[in-house]
Amino acid sequence: METKRKKIRVSTLREMKASGEKFVMVTAYDALTASIAEEAEMEVVLVGDSLGMTALGLRTTLKITLDMMIHHAGAVARGAKSALLVGDMPFMTYKISPEQALANAARMIAEGSMEAVKFEGGAEVAPMVARLVEAGIPVMGHVGLLPQSYHSQGGFRVQGREEGDRERLLADAQALDEAGVFALVLEALPTSIADEITSTISAPTIGIGAGKGCDAQVLVFSDLLGLGNRRLPKFARRYADLRTEAIKGLKNYADDVRSGEFPGAENTYTE
Repeated sequence: METKRKKIRVSTLREMKASGEKFVMVTAYDALTASIAEEAEMEVVLVGDSLGMTALGLRTTLKITLDMMIHHAGAVARGAKSALLVGDMPFMTYKISPEQALANAARMIAEGSMEAVKFEGGAEVAPMVARLVEAGIPVMGHVGLLPQSYHSQGGFRVQGREEGDRERLLADAQALDEAGVFALVLEALPTSIADEITSTISAPTIGIGAGKGCDAQVLVFSDLLGLGNRRLPKFARRYADLRTEAIKGLKNYADDVRSGEFPGAENTYTE
């Protein structure tokens, strides 16, 4: 008899860090991808605003709205039950004030059925994090390469290589940790900086292009399964080639329709 997996909570991740046990996060954008992530026993499922690029064909994440995120989050929540569900807060829905952040995050929890939200940014968003944590909403942080800061960071570039970056990133991570984030994503950082942050803060770190010293790793669903046709970033690894298999299946279907092979007798109803 199959044993139902115990529900993953924010406390679970801290316990795993304390015991030195790695955990895994993956993105999902609908009930189908969420159910696959659930069956693969991912500890954390992130409804990332990366859906703008991977699912909606946008060039950046900046056009994603809160209503769009809530729509996709609700679908993901119907597909994954035991994983911890985290919803990205989209561009400028949380940086204006702590009260704006609280009101919008409350919608992500109540309407989107998420169990936590994710903010991009360093010390400047720490007051918003603290306000949400005080109100009982778990917050995941995100420093390093920030897709919502695409223009100010000069595109999708590795961070932490300029003078003063190390000190700033360490200070940002410390500020977020003190504000109460339950985990911190480190994106596109030199491993030495990521390792120092991981060993310094109490919250678990989740790496994406930040080396193996992080407490966890995250990848984009379509990247790791080979569903997309974009050139993968250096930090990604393709574990399957589902795009090729999908195209092959569709071509076989089309051939059978055109030849009259499909539908067959087994696909046809009789009186």
